[in-house]
Amino acid sequence: MKLSAAYRLAATVLHGFDEYRTRFQSITRDASRRFHDAAWQETQQVSAERIDLYDVKVKSTLARLQRTFTQEVLANCEYWREARNRYAELISERLDYELAETFFNSLFCSIFHHRHIRNDWMFVYSSRDDAVRRSGIELCRRRAVDDDWQRALFWALREAPFDNPFAEAEEDTRLGAAFLREYLPAAILNAQDAEIELLQSVFYRNKGAYLVGRIRGGGEQVPLVLPVLHSDDEDESRAAGGYLHLDTVLIEPDEVSILFSFTRAYFQVDVPVPGEFVDYLQELMPQKPESELYAAIGFFKHGKTEFFRALNHQVATREDRFIIAPGVRGMVMAVFVLPSHQTVFKVIKDTFDPAKDLTHEQVRDKYRLVKRHDRVGRMADTQEFSNFISRQDHFDPDCLAHLLEVAPSTVALKDDKVIIRHCYTERMMTPLNLYLKDCDPDEQLATLKDYGNAIKQLAAANIFPGDMLLKNFGVTRHGRVIFYDYDEINYLTDCNFRAIPKPQYPEQEMAGEPWFSIGPDDIFPEEFGPFLIANPTRREQFYRLHPEIFDPAYWQGLQDDIRAGRVIDVYPYRNKQRFHGVRGTLVH
Repeated sequence: MKLSAAYRLAATVLHGFDEYRTRFQSITRDASRRFHDAAWQETQQVSAERIDLYDVKVKSTLARLQRTFTQEVLANCEYWREARNRYAELISERLDYELAETFFNSLFCSIFHHRHIRNDWMFVYSSRDDAVRRSGIELCRRRAVDDDWQRALFWALREAPFDNPFAEAEEDTRLGAAFLREYLPAAILNAQDAEIELLQSVFYRNKGAYLVGRIRGGGEQVPLVLPVLHSDDEDESRAAGGYLHLDTVLIEPDEVSILFSFTRAYFQVDVPVPGEFVDYLQELMPQKPESELYAAIGFFKHGKTEFFRALNHQVATREDRFIIAPGVRGMVMAVFVLPSHQTVFKVIKDTFDPAKDLTHEQVRDKYRLVKRHDRVGRMADTQEFSNFISRQDHFDPDCLAHLLEVAPSTVALKDDKVIIRHCYTERMMTPLNLYLKDCDPDEQLATLKDYGNAIKQLAAANIFPGDMLLKNFGVTRHGRVIFYDYDEINYLTDCNFRAIPKPQYPEQEMAGEPWFSIGPDDIFPEEFGPFLIANPTRREQFYRLHPEIFDPAYWQGLQDDIRAGRVIDVYPYRNKQRFHGVRGTLVH
């Protein structure tokens, strides 16, 4: 029987998706070997490779479609209507059906350049929204506590799928049990039915491995995360077979939410049933949107699909309208927000302010760099959209007028529709310059300290923010300072940090312009103070908190470490939470 063109089209797309999933799973499952071998540089490389993989496979599948089918078939929406139905049948029994739908959408949008977004022709809505997502696969392992928290933690470590031995498992679990006895809610601590439950899969990221689950008892539950690290001395660790230790115990919902933050690199974790896995994580973190959880475990493209669906639903409720973002307006981006959805939209302006010597493609390259790089908890993840369409009455008139004025090549008004040809979305945060205005003195000091820590941790990850003004940083609901303006970022190793030469003559000292040559990549940290913080009191506080930021030798030392291949640790919890003291890492 001859198969229809639509069926063959659907089968070709599914074949491309299978190629993507096979390679994705191969990279992900090898994370345990990389952790065993302490192969940190390889870990960074394959993390970027896995992010690139989706677009690579979409492009190769598109090329296969173009070789196999005529343009008449590919450009006919009626073929895609039938192909969508055949595709839905082909994936109906799959455990990763939602990811397969997103892959189909990517091919459709590649063919039609993000036009004709209709559920008749692609999966604007899931084909299985009403289906019960239960595979019967057991995601977790469990153990009753029986009033012995140390033994329960010892079980958690012993039964974890690590090939490396623990150096001091008894001591680690003793400290962990003491922590739980002090901080667990009494209802759980004293419950006869208390149990520890952990996902079978280990979450790997950078130098850390995380056992994730919860503690239940007495009708209550708290999340549970056990971060596992290698020995301090990597050379000794390898020689001794790679000894491990339990670094701390996390049970606070906010701490676990920070671990899964949109400001961090995606986990490498084997996910047998994506939908059920995300459902479980959302039970631990109810405030986390599905879109962020899908992204956190590596499925950032499907996270974009879930984000788009949630956004459409929110806009349809008409609770509020898009408005100009609060704070100082950008020199490169026009920024607007939908407050009820806690989302920021960024559109590249047609013409940049004179101080910005950039092209549109260079700005896009900066955002691509951030997507692929380790964000170390200090840079917001972004989603990129083409041909975003909404009704005119969903926009505040001043907001729409501003967008049409500064980005007419990107934003257009057609009848009652606003068409935005290209934009980025980010999670909404309070701009740091506005946040500091409302702080009491103690909070202001803590925020300035975290601002400096954000700069240092970005530098440790080989990122120099470039424009480090307060307005380019935001503060999350957890009070963390995050960088979100990427048009001037560079690799730290591409910068040339210099001390300001001492003047040799009075005329030089009094000169209004520099008397020495300055290269395009030259940076003078001694000048950061007045540039970063205009308020003299805050500037003095910042000097006291982070004097090294103004020292060229500090930056040069970081460059030497990075060039020598050292991967600097940046963990998502504070030094004071660690069981064995500060281990020479940058944290939280």
